[in-house]
Amino acid sequence: MTQPTVLITGCSSGIGRALADAFKQAGYQVWATARKETDLATLGAAGFTAVQLDVNDGLGLGRLAERMQAEIGGLDVLINNAGYGAMGPLLDGGVEAMRRQFETNVFAIVGVTRALFPLLRRNKGLVVNIGSVSGVLVTPFAGAYCASKAAVHALSDALRLELAPFAIEVMEVQPGAIASSFGANASQQAEQLLDEASPWWPIREGIRARARASQDNPTPASHFARDLLAAVQRGKRPRLLRLGNGSRALPLMAALLPKSLLEAVLKKRFVLNRSL
Repeated sequence: MTQPTVLITGCSSGIGRALADAFKQAGYQVWATARKETDLATLGAAGFTAVQLDVNDGLGLGRLAERMQAEIGGLDVLINNAGYGAMGPLLDGGVEAMRRQFETNVFAIVGVTRALFPLLRRNKGLVVNIGSVSGVLVTPFAGAYCASKAAVHALSDALRLELAPFAIEVMEVQPGAIASSFGANASQQAEQLLDEASPWWPIREGIRARARASQDNPTPASHFARDLLAAVQRGKRPRLLRLGNGSRALPLMAALLPKSLLEAVLKKRFVLNRSL
């Protein structure tokens, strides 16, 4: 039997690295991408096919597709995992911060999938897009991130329909709190944006609290990867998979609570229940 293949973007740490480990242990040939040379060396030493890739680099995507075509000819699973969380008030970050957020979290999914479409078509493969419950329950000081993940949900639904004639499946995964470097990176992003000139400076602790929220009682990344792998290997794969702490409770809150009550809870949680 031919060894199945998976390509996973954003494998330097956290969810991406845990997924690479899980799929490798299950017998897949794992193509793991990262941007930094040090991360590539670590991935290569672990037995993955390590590929340097910035998911926003069209030329790099073209080279990757050509290499995969030459070496393996087809692709069974593509996991669009690369992404980050831009934290802070929407008006502080402005259009440029939002553009960067969408380039990595949204546009790159289309770019990577488009580049690898011929390989997926040959193997009647599966596209897995890593979204977030933040695309369902919108929170303050994460507006750009929440909007990007809501967009991932919409484009996953569209891709599922458009790729059906080619027997390519699409699964969206909406993680809750997963142990990773996401919180630390989000906090770093927030600190870079925080400025005494900001109208929100007096409630900066609310911004910091939102940046740390993804690491409140997180599910281990290895457990997340194990459960996602199991879903990929099912005979009938789910269209939407929610995994991790809060992944079911938070969307339920968004669906059932009156909007006014939900907003009151969020204002209190993130120090927005005071006048400035």
